[in-house]
Amino acid sequence: MRIAVLSDSHLPGALRSLDALGKEPEEFFAAAELILHSGDVTSPSILDWLEQFAPVLCSTGNNDPIADDRSNEIQILTILGWTIGMIHSLPRTERPIPELQAYFPEPVDIMICGHTHQEVLESRDEVLIMNSGSITFPRHKDLRLGTVGLLDITETTVHANIICLGETKGKPNPGTEIALTIHR
Repeated sequence: MRIAVLSDSHLPGALRSLDALGKEPEEFFAAAELILHSGDVTSPSILDWLEQFAPVLCSTGNNDPIADDRSNEIQILTILGWTIGMIHSLPRTERPIPELQAYFPEPVDIMICGHTHQEVLESRDEVLIMNSGSITFPRHKDLRLGTVGLLDITETTVHANIICLGETKGKPNPGTEIALTIHR
């Protein structure tokens, strides 16, 4: 299963979709079977736009005063035997895994978060941690193409990537691409 991951879409009020950033977001999300947004959506129109490509689930962020059936503070789902937990803010991802697991109502194999606008991809103690950064304000720079995450999941393997979507004219993408594969 192919899962697209994004966070911190923070589009300014006049922009209603990610199309405003160019063709790269559409090309990326078109290949997804499921889309996970780890919060700071800021407008349900982003979730509507994403849903044209695949089903969408979202964890609510600190800038999400929206009520939407696709959103919960914490999302837990199981895909091909892997339990995924998604929350917007997972403070200090370098902390021990048992401390991070306490943010979720049950143990998870994959932790997805956002909030920092800084991409993180690592595996510790048999748990994958992913923060896809920000698709629109990478590393808190101004509006530009940023980073997204991709999970390719089988019953025995998770291949995870942080991907730089490209460059916005005159505004380089400050993100870093990262890849990691874990096996059961």
